[in-house]
Amino acid sequence: MIVTTSDKPSQKALATAKRLADELSAPYVVRGRQTLRQLAEKMEKIELIVVTEKEVRFYDGQTETPLYFHPSMAFVRVKRLRKGESDPLIDLTGCKPGDRVIDCTAGLASDSLVFSYAVEETGAVTAIESQAILCAVVREGLAVYQSGLPDVDSAMRRVQMINVNHTQYLAGLLDKSVDIVYFDPMFRQPIHESSALEPLRNLANDSELTADAVREAIRVARKSVVMKEHRDSGEFARLGFERRHVNTSKIAYGVIEVAGSRDE
Repeated sequence: MIVTTSDKPSQKALATAKRLADELSAPYVVRGRQTLRQLAEKMEKIELIVVTEKEVRFYDGQTETPLYFHPSMAFVRVKRLRKGESDPLIDLTGCKPGDRVIDCTAGLASDSLVFSYAVEETGAVTAIESQAILCAVVREGLAVYQSGLPDVDSAMRRVQMINVNHTQYLAGLLDKSVDIVYFDPMFRQPIHESSALEPLRNLANDSELTADAVREAIRVARKSVVMKEHRDSGEFARLGFERRHVNTSKIAYGVIEVAGSRDE
């Protein structure tokens, strides 16, 4: 993998590219007048991070569209929350202002953004992503993306993105130290018509969610542990989740309410 910039980078873009190259242990390559195709032709395996003035993009040579951060449907969901409307995930988790949320499988951080808006400035959202490249691309996007709505941008900036294995991270937390733990692993039955996920599929961690991770989540959560999966998935039963919400897009949520959470 290499890290480069657009052909005439600003000092800020240049600094970001060199920082990412150090972080990912990848060589920084001066772009000059080379096209991306020319850079890719020199690589045995195409893995190319390009820092532009607006975003960080990842090209893998397998999909036409590069991977980059965009709030996508999360922006629509947040705008509904701004209007006082409900969101199924926020309702099912019992998420309130001031809550601390751990999104264990952040991916493109769509749900992290929705949680961050819902917990407001008094809360906190930690987004865990085990894949270093994906974590870096999304983290940089959360830091600079401009939605045109200051409160939404503020919610993006508050998301703390960490590159670590989620089971390892949860194991290091104290009992009942967070309010909500959320899992959105790559589905065991992929929904291939979801074109927005295509650039993500080749990069994301596709390992199944483990019982150990769920046990750690139950230990550290005060309110609930929630998992998103295909509505027909056997993962809910395997991992002890109660399926409570199924929408028309083949997605379902499973919930484990932590003992005593309703009494608080």
